[in-house]
Amino acid sequence: MKRTVGEVLITLLERRGVDTIFGIPGVHTVEMYRGLSGSGIRHITPRHEQSAGFMADGYARASGKPGVCLLITGPGVTNAITPMAQARADSIPMLVISGVNRVATFGQEEGFLHELPDQQAMMREVAVLSQTLHHAEDLERVLDRAFAAMTAGRPGPVHIEVPLDVMKQLIDTPAERSMVPTRKVADPAIIAQAARLLEGATHPLILAGGGAVGAADAITELAEALDAPVVTTTNARGVLGGHRLCVPASPSLGTVRQLMAESDAVLAIGTQFGRTDYDMYEDGEAPALACLIRVDCDAQQVTRGRLPDVAIVANAEVAVQALTRQITDTDRNKGQGNLRAAQARGDSLAELPPAYLDHIDVIDAITKAVPGCRIVGDSTQVIYAGNMYAYISQPRGWFNAATGYGALGYGPSAAIGAALGDAASPTVCITGDGGLQFCLSELGTAMDEETPVIFIVWNNNGYQEIERYMCDNVIVPEGVKPSAPDFVAVAGAYGMAAERIEGTDGLPAALDRAKATGKAYLIEMVVP
Repeated sequence: MKRTVGEVLITLLERRGVDTIFGIPGVHTVEMYRGLSGSGIRHITPRHEQSAGFMADGYARASGKPGVCLLITGPGVTNAITPMAQARADSIPMLVISGVNRVATFGQEEGFLHELPDQQAMMREVAVLSQTLHHAEDLERVLDRAFAAMTAGRPGPVHIEVPLDVMKQLIDTPAERSMVPTRKVADPAIIAQAARLLEGATHPLILAGGGAVGAADAITELAEALDAPVVTTTNARGVLGGHRLCVPASPSLGTVRQLMAESDAVLAIGTQFGRTDYDMYEDGEAPALACLIRVDCDAQQVTRGRLPDVAIVANAEVAVQALTRQITDTDRNKGQGNLRAAQARGDSLAELPPAYLDHIDVIDAITKAVPGCRIVGDSTQVIYAGNMYAYISQPRGWFNAATGYGALGYGPSAAIGAALGDAASPTVCITGDGGLQFCLSELGTAMDEETPVIFIVWNNNGYQEIERYMCDNVIVPEGVKPSAPDFVAVAGAYGMAAERIEGTDGLPAALDRAKATGKAYLIEMVVP
């Protein structure tokens, strides 16, 4: 029996492992909702399409699967541009499926509802792929292309638009078949060359970026074989968490840069050498690297940032496992890597200012009170400090939008998405009094969906980091003191338990009370 394009779309998404969709229905998408009720896909309704995008982002980072949004044409997709840009900057797979007006109206600009002059052209500027489904029978191949674009090369956001007249058309449901494989296998000759260089090094080093998260176990095995310290960037924090070879500190710190400079072979896995990771303070003093080997799933990405001596274009896990199999001399440098990593950890902490150390203590208090938790952050002081140094126990256990694109208001929505993507790990969100006001209403989504996120609101009465920056540059501060609501009262209005504490001393006890509820909870920390 033939079914509508909207109904078949849901079936094909299920076959590709989609179990959650974030979206706000409208007249331009209801036909695509027709098949949802009989499916196993859970629909999450945020209060704003920007939050839908950030939830999809958090879901993807926590689960390792693409996050999916279903949005109306026009304002729905324009509201999602910011989270798509964040996802592109951080290489996060996100699928945005939207409606669009009837094909015959394209480019007419005659005042049709939600009309844009050229929606696909606009989305193509931020998506790694944007495609219009012109013919109903092409639905499956367009979805294949979208999933390949999200996962075969450098991951990122993909957009598919379905015209109103196309989504109502009747088609046959395609027979089930194998999905298109996307894991790239490394060239054996290049693997052998890289392995010889690493094995011959006396001071090897591994740099792990966000693209290394899915290869955490393989990287641990390789690091032990090489006795190589592993420096983790913001999006890789938690890889080798707690291991003797882990250096959970930013490559922007002088101590880490010295470690990099003294290494005679550097293996960079899934890292783009982005400025906000490797040159946060824009001092231009990132060191030259001897014998740089880069592993990346995207050949174009290898040409950005540091040009390598050896480039391995392959899936990170596949490449690292292949390298490990080639390493045979594993005893020559034993113990040296341990000492180098320990010294880098100690010297990195000693390099940080007292205020950052206080903020890192807050992170440590959270990880002790909520063991195994995932911390999702917004642009706020504690997160800035943690991006410089934070001991996180597991991969996918720390992420935020304070690097790269730097979208404010990311944390609360992404934390809800993360809790839905991986319910096994407790989720803690650290947001500021300014950032939370970008998406304050999403506290209601957390209650609707029963996601037990603990929201910690770092209330320092405004945009304090911007105020400090203005003062440091002899600028009279303006626009940095937006008034905040009574966050506890707002949470209560949504039915969420909440409390306010003064300073940081009461945080562990407050976290215990939050955990005991087993539900979403808000802790407002009023800090100087």
